[in-house]
Amino acid sequence: MPVAGDENYDNSHRAFLQALMARSTMTLNEAKPILAAILSVKDGREVLPEDVTQADLSNYISSINTAISPFDFEIRNSVHQTNHTRVYALVNTTSDPLMQLATTYTADEIAYVKRLLDAMFETNNTLREEAMVVSAIKAVQLAKVSNNNSRRESQSATQGGNAQPLSMREAEDMLQRLVDEGWFEKSRKGNYSLTPRALMELRTWLIESYNDDVDEDEQDNGRRHDKIKFCFACKDLITVGQRCSQRQCPARLHNMCVQNFFRLQRAETCPLCKTNWTENNFVGERALSNQASRGAAGAAPRTSLRTSTQMDIEPNAGGFE
Repeated sequence: MPVAGDENYDNSHRAFLQALMARSTMTLNEAKPILAAILSVKDGREVLPEDVTQADLSNYISSINTAISPFDFEIRNSVHQTNHTRVYALVNTTSDPLMQLATTYTADEIAYVKRLLDAMFETNNTLREEAMVVSAIKAVQLAKVSNNNSRRESQSATQGGNAQPLSMREAEDMLQRLVDEGWFEKSRKGNYSLTPRALMELRTWLIESYNDDVDEDEQDNGRRHDKIKFCFACKDLITVGQRCSQRQCPARLHNMCVQNFFRLQRAETCPLCKTNWTENNFVGERALSNQASRGAAGAAPRTSLRTSTQMDIEPNAGGFE
């Protein structure tokens, strides 16, 4: 793929890129033995995995990105929002990521994926409850094409023909494929959400698809409420974390960003509206149980989540350690 003659790009970089492409994602701990083996061959001496540093990985990725940039590819990284592990993935920077699935998925399967995404980012992503997950039961039910298709799916059907339903077995198999291929991960509570790799791949598409206009049910005096939001501290996309207690306020923080962010503040107040930051208003799967508890018993007591996670991921459910 990359052009020849780049002094900073050699066969060792090609070998690492091939390893990343074969895995789809990689963490530092996963990269260490791979880089150690590559460097052992390159340097003609044994390099142990524990000898490989973050700087070594960063240098390799930098050289690879320079070489593959003309081909509209880039190795990007993002921190997993629940286990806080940094994940690296090879991302196509220009083409429609959903259309990339056309090489391995049928048109009906891609339409099913879009219904799942609509369930996450429209149905289960409101001012009252920003869950951005879909339950296993609902995911299988979405195999059937509803008469009340979302605006996006209706437009796709108009352009490419009506989508056909999948059988329940086909839907279950499809969900497992999405997990195995690193697009979805499934929590211990049985909810599906996007993996870091998927969020990196779909970032632009998600923004263009779900932040496109005002939702009449969500608007406040005509003010737009974007479905896709970003952490006020790190500026990365947020689907798991904390939110301001004021529903109309767009301030959001990852759990892992809260402590560092407020360490620099004299008071734990919302960075936008200055309301007290309760650490008890959630984004992600925890928003489901939070809303239920509020409805049953009123406001729950304040509980710090600075060192906790919001969604327990099944072991190996999505390819991450």
